[in-house]
Parts: sequence; structure tokens; C-alpha cells
Amino acid sequence: MKLPFLKSLLLLGGLLLCEGGEAKAQISIPCGDTLHMMSYNIRNGIGMDDVNDLQRTAAVILRHRPDIVAVQEVDSVTLRSDKRYVLGELAQMTHMHPVYAPAIAFSGGKYGIGMLSREKPLGYKYYPLPGREEQRTLLVVEFEQYVYCCTHLSLTPEDQLLSLPVINEVAAAIEKPLFIAGDMNAHPNSPFIDALKKSFRVLSAQDCTWPASSPDETLDYIAVRHSDSSQVDLLSTAVICEPKASDHRPVTVTVVLRPSR
Repeated sequence: MKLPFLKSLLLLGGLLLCEGGEAKAQISIPCGDTLHMMSYNIRNGIGMDDVNDLQRTAAVILRHRPDIVAVQEVDSVTLRSDKRYVLGELAQMTHMHPVYAPAIAFSGGKYGIGMLSREKPLGYKYYPLPGREEQRTLLVVEFEQYVYCCTHLSLTPEDQLLSLPVINEVAAAIEKPLFIAGDMNAHPNSPFIDALKKSFRVLSAQDCTWPASSPDETLDYIAVRHSDSSQVDLLSTAVICEPKASDHRPVTVTVVLRPSR
């Protein structure tokens, strides 16, 4: 995660050009550890062409080399997925550590969210969140210098708002810099995102992420807790121009984590 000064310069230069010209970046390069985050609703490896191709999903991740990925819509040993541990296979393909959080029982197995990371996690927990169409979950994964959370919120605005007190309560018990990422199923001007912004600073680009082939809605986000903002310098943010591998486009954010004072 920590980059030498020259590599940081090269990284910043590349991100200024960005995938599809959609990145937004700051000019200065602060001192600290660089963290490249991604959030990706992978639709269990099913693309816009309805072909299930996990290699294609892995290729998207490998191409952009994130340190950590919040992953949504993942089967675990379901009949639909031929009893495969989908996140584990994706971890092998990308050479990352997997953490899985089931949301519901589905098709003889589980269906939920997960996380892939280059750094081995120190630990993780997951918490149920409301969802009247199906139960949702919050995955919280701890690393040496920060905590990264993943979620896939309900389609129902009322349940999204009911999720926020749970998220805030979990966050209140964590002392390290905390990020949350995922498919929020909410637009930037929605009541949920307005409420989220009272506790979190949205870092990700507001460009549209769904449907991937021709996106006209912003549903996917990466945010940092307001109380940790002083330790986080934003280098770049982008929506990846990937129109086929899933029905969502992945979002990325690159930050510098300043040493705590």
C-alpha cells in the first residue's frame, strides 16, 4: 500500500488521464500511505450480455490494481453457481484475500457481499440491515491502518434510512479511519445520501454507474467518515468505463492516509 515517491508521481499522472477520461484528481501529493479503493457490484459474474464469466470480472479488477475491493451480489455454494465459492475463485484469480458476508439463504447456499484485499485483514464482522424485499448486510473489515466497510442497501428508501443508525452505531465503536463503499441503490440527491452526508464525506465521483452499457443513474459510492477526513487526502476518483462485465460500472477512489497525530 505504501508507495515510493517516484511511484506515487507515476500513479498520480496515470490517474489524471483516467479510464474513459472520467477521473477527477487533485494536484498535490501529500505524505502518507496511498490507498487505492474500489467498489464493484459484480452481479455474480454475469455481464450485460447475460454470460457468466468470472474471468472477465477478475480482469476488470486486475486491470485497475486496487488495494481493496468492496464486492456486491456474490453467491456462495449455490445451485445457481454450481456449488462454487464465487468470491474464493475471484480471490484466486486476482491474488487477493477474500472475506464473505452472507445476506440471505439462496438456491441451496448463500447470497451476499464480500471484500477482496491485498493486505491480509486483521479481522471482520458483519451485521444485518433491513430490507423488505430481502435482508441486507454490512461487512466491516479491519486492517492495520484503516477499516473498510461494504454494503448493498435495500431498494426501499425507508429501509435505506433505517440502515443508517446501524451503520453509525457500528462506526462509533471504531477508532481507525473508516470508509464505507457499495451499491447504495440511492441517487446523489436522495434522502438517504443526504442523511449519509451528515456522518460521511462522499469521495467517489457522481458520474452514473448503472446500467453499465449506458449508465444514467448513480448508485455506487465510496465515502469516509467525517471525523477521519483530516487524515485523508483525495488524489483521484473515477467511474471505470466497463460497459459489459456486470450491470454496474465499478467506482474507484485513491487517497493518501496521513499519519495520525
